[in-house]
Amino acid sequence: MKSFEYTITDPVGIHARPAGILVKEIKNYTSTVTVTKGEKSVNALKLMALMGMGIKQGDTVQVTVEGPDEETAAAAIEAFFKANL
Repeated sequence: MKSFEYTITDPVGIHARPAGILVKEIKNYTSTVTVTKGEKSVNALKLMALMGMGIKQGDTVQVTVEGPDEETAAAAIEAFFKANL
């Protein structure tokens, strides 16, 4: 299992466009990706659940990647967060 924390810098937070692109990125891997904010966790492939978390600028999320390609997936997803969120 690999995980990292990231503080959202996008002024609008995780909204439809970047959330949709994130889901497409995650679909490239077989690992399960979970996004956690506070006590709430969702499977990052579930677009509406991800947007429903209400993640805003300044919020810190924990991203957990678990599966056979977790090393590659975690690195790519962390790079996505840094570039887009």
